[in-house]
Amino acid sequence: MTAPDRARARATDGKQTRRIAGGSGSDMTAPGRLDGPLLCVRDVVMRFGGVVALGGVSFDVEHGQICGLIGPNGSGKTTLFNCISGIYRHSAGDILFQGRSLTGLSRHRMAALGIGRTFQNVALFRRLSVQENVLVGAHHLGRSGFTANALRLPVVRREESRARARLRELLHLLDLETVASVDAGSLPFPTQKRVELARALIGEPGLLLLDEPAGGLNHAEVDELAVLLQRILGPFNLTILLVEHHMSLVMRVSQKVVALEFGRKIADGTPEEVRKEPEVIRAYLGETEEEAQHARFA
Repeated sequence: MTAPDRARARATDGKQTRRIAGGSGSDMTAPGRLDGPLLCVRDVVMRFGGVVALGGVSFDVEHGQICGLIGPNGSGKTTLFNCISGIYRHSAGDILFQGRSLTGLSRHRMAALGIGRTFQNVALFRRLSVQENVLVGAHHLGRSGFTANALRLPVVRREESRARARLRELLHLLDLETVASVDAGSLPFPTQKRVELARALIGEPGLLLLDEPAGGLNHAEVDELAVLLQRILGPFNLTILLVEHHMSLVMRVSQKVVALEFGRKIADGTPEEVRKEPEVIRAYLGETEEEAQHARFA
């Protein structure tokens, strides 16, 4: 069974079992697909001392959507990503994933809950090979504990075999087969971006947080990225929250766009609705409201 097939098999109503990372290999039953949004951000506030980086941000992301999160530099996009993925603990408000509050949960539990992430500045193990970097992302899927791994029991070999099969599929999908044994740190930046995406996908997330995936890419590579994101959405049973400055990419692939400025939400709707919003155009182009009504994004 291929990775996309496994992803489709998991997309069932009712309950599904997800492993919570830990050496004991214990399981925890978490809710599967529920009625309502997959991700709910509710009045989230993030303060750094006297600086308010997020000032009560709220929005929803539905199952199977690509939701673009846009805004000028310093608007709070990456801060919000860090709150969702547990790197920051927000000061107030709540974030719910599949109906479950993420507030107060440790960052290491997010992958096991079904939240994957890439970073604005690629976060790879530079001296490990591409395939080793990707396999790191599958660690939380293993059910065998410390003793089983130490004794190399059959269950460990079966888990490793499944992980290697997923690895081969992703290397092929992301055109990384020829560099599988190459140290990740020696690769061009666009290739490192694909390695990081493969590492996120091998963990079989339900929600994928992509932090500026088009950064450092040329126009042709951005077009390829747009096609790739749309291609993996359904077969991998993904919902994607995308932070990106490349407006044409966001407007092309997103079903919903949320715009931030100075830590507050200024627009929320379809790409067509948001691109016409005067506050959004003013935030990007510095226009007056009358002039903004005639402006257009590139």
